[in-house]
Amino acid sequence: MAFITFEGIEGSGKSTQLGLTAERLGDRAVVTKEPGGTAIGRALREVLLDPARRELTPMAELLLYFADRAQNVAEVVRPGLSQGRVVLCDRYVESSLVYQGCGRGLSREAILSLAELATGGLRPDLIVLLDLPVEEGLARVGRRGSQDRLESERTAFHQRVREGYLDLMAAEPERWCRLDATAEPGTVFARLWETLQARKLTGGPGS
Repeated sequence: MAFITFEGIEGSGKSTQLGLTAERLGDRAVVTKEPGGTAIGRALREVLLDPARRELTPMAELLLYFADRAQNVAEVVRPGLSQGRVVLCDRYVESSLVYQGCGRGLSREAILSLAELATGGLRPDLIVLLDLPVEEGLARVGRRGSQDRLESERTAFHQRVREGYLDLMAAEPERWCRLDATAEPGTVFARLWETLQARKLTGGPGS
């Protein structure tokens, strides 16, 4: 069993790499995301990412993300781990630390306290950071068409988010795997799979 989370700025290719990993793992994988990994989470996601919800305060935003996270951990993540499977999650606590912490300026201590309450202290075995320059990530988002509430934030916000990720990784490098997300998806995935195998996180024999 293993708990692997995927992090990165907008347009970094998290969902693509998570999907490729899940496809390779097959029945060994449980796939979820934040926000939206549960029925309750999908309702919260509509509020959190609706570009018309400009009145949502940073603290309200933070609390809604952790409500989603508490439900996801209880309903999907812990049951998957208890079954001995590899749980793949698109975003987790680190997203709150950089988006609501570095991006919105909320207290790191408050975020970590909420994380303890919402997750019971559950931490990933590996955090995969898909990293690329902010300008390239936002250009990818722009090519997709309409933007959600977070994607439409100013460039400076996304720059603070990226720098926050790099600072978190520098503080605990053993917990992270940084991948150059400017490379072709197949190349990125090959490097990711090598890392998962080296760390015995694929759920196969000897893992």
